[in-house]
Amino acid sequence: MKFSDIKNPAIIVFGNHTATIQSMLDFDYLVGRQKPSIKAVVGVQQKVCRYFFGNQEILIKGYSELAEVPETVRELIEMVGVMQSARRALTCIEQSIAQLPKLKAAFVFAENVTEQDALKLRDISSKAKVAVLGPASVGILVGGGWKLGAIGGITPMQVIDSGTLAPGDTVVVSTSGGIVNEIINQVTHSGGRLAYATAIGGDLWPATKPFEIFKMALDDPEVKTIVYFGELGGHDEEQVAKIYSETRNKKLVIAYIAGSISEHFDSPQQFGHAKAMASSELETASYKKKILNEAGVHVADGFADFEQLINKFVSKTKQEQTIIKEIKEPRMSALFVDNISKEDDDGVVRILGEDILAFTKDRSLSEIALAMFSGRKKSSEQLKEFFDVVLKLLVDHGPQVSGAVNTMITARAGSELPAGLAAGLLTIGPRFGGAIDQAAQNWFAAVNDEEKAYDFVERFAKNKVYIPGIGHRKYRIDNPDPRVQMLLKNFDKGGPYTNFANEVAKITSAKKANLILNVDGAVACLLLDILQNSEKMNRREIQLTLDSGFCNALFVFARSVGFIAHFLEQKRLDEGLFRLPDGMVISEEG
Repeated sequence: MKFSDIKNPAIIVFGNHTATIQSMLDFDYLVGRQKPSIKAVVGVQQKVCRYFFGNQEILIKGYSELAEVPETVRELIEMVGVMQSARRALTCIEQSIAQLPKLKAAFVFAENVTEQDALKLRDISSKAKVAVLGPASVGILVGGGWKLGAIGGITPMQVIDSGTLAPGDTVVVSTSGGIVNEIINQVTHSGGRLAYATAIGGDLWPATKPFEIFKMALDDPEVKTIVYFGELGGHDEEQVAKIYSETRNKKLVIAYIAGSISEHFDSPQQFGHAKAMASSELETASYKKKILNEAGVHVADGFADFEQLINKFVSKTKQEQTIIKEIKEPRMSALFVDNISKEDDDGVVRILGEDILAFTKDRSLSEIALAMFSGRKKSSEQLKEFFDVVLKLLVDHGPQVSGAVNTMITARAGSELPAGLAAGLLTIGPRFGGAIDQAAQNWFAAVNDEEKAYDFVERFAKNKVYIPGIGHRKYRIDNPDPRVQMLLKNFDKGGPYTNFANEVAKITSAKKANLILNVDGAVACLLLDILQNSEKMNRREIQLTLDSGFCNALFVFARSVGFIAHFLEQKRLDEGLFRLPDGMVISEEG
């Protein structure tokens, strides 16, 4: 494999390393890519991560774990960038190899990865034939193609000035992340262009060794020049010299080995990188320069000489860097993300991206509400029917409930409708109206944790807590709730959540006849089964739906109709200010 074979990569990044990710997206845009290469950010709590693609702010989906990324996305991914802590580096690569069938390359930017993890990183990546740079790499860059990591610059101006937006025939192999950009700039400012550049990192045990990247470049027929930067310590340059001396495909190679100053000390000195220490003469910079020179490599005596050799020998190209698109700084983020509606400059209102007249033409009010609540224009017929039926069942439950009472009292106090509706809605919570949401969360957690119905009931009994969705003040096992019967008859398809809820109700009703599955519990379990089976939502999508308050939205929307009705009736009756009669309130003192 060669990096330049990857033409239009799909990338997942572990860790929301803002500056690096933005630089990768800027590179995409500047080389004329139509869509961002980064498809997801993993290891974050945000549901979406805000970035810019050119001058347009975009949203990239965020996931806490790689397994949560939709399979349709994972099947496309060819590269990953790991920018998380050292303790997560190995796990991220292991998961990527296991779950991304098209994975070809990766880089790891993590300091202080243990020797054990570094060795295992090399072992698993070699077996999987995935080129992994790191564990302390700043990335890989293909000239005119793509950028994985901070390599080549962070800001748009740095990326443009690096001269890497056009393809070329020079490869840069560097053990130093700090020096690699200097070398890239020297190559491009000398008239050369990059085939690709790699920053391997100065670790003792890199996942991909410098000589392996060198051989990749040597075997690439499109590469004419290799610029190599190494340093004292280790034996990689012995392999480089051996490979180069034995090859028949003699490309021009320019090299510099840093660290000659260490030979002026009486004892071996540790320099900046973990590998940068010469424990024997064979690891010194002088010895490495000698064997490379003997192999036929153009070896620089110092860094200034290195720059002169690059300027003299680097393959010149007529390939000019053309800025196809311009990035205008500064770029300002929006205050809110809103995909529900917008008003165009011409005054046209759009709902979920569609003209409001077209959007509402063939949809009922409940279908409009469903689409807007879920943020999805298309839903299954079963969900649309269920949503409509549930709204009708929840529209009112008599004037005695706390929300209706609050609304009526507010109306009689002379307030306007918004105040009356708000007064009623503010009573909705764990003791009134919130049972659907609570039941759904409980059914969902229990089924996915594979908890037994008996253990579920005992857990609530032990904590002396009522089970949301179970029990009714009037209906009993011998006098069932007709609403629940109707819902189960029309929508129960034997799904796991409804089955679980029925098992729980069977246990509780055996203890007490009125501890049956009530309408809240029935709505909750049926909704979960419909989301899983008819809407084809995965576990994460269902959890996000529940956490967004979707179940409460059902109740609030439906019951608002009832509250408004009670308010309007009180206004028509106009009975005046309501006051509790004497004797209706008592104190502890009697």
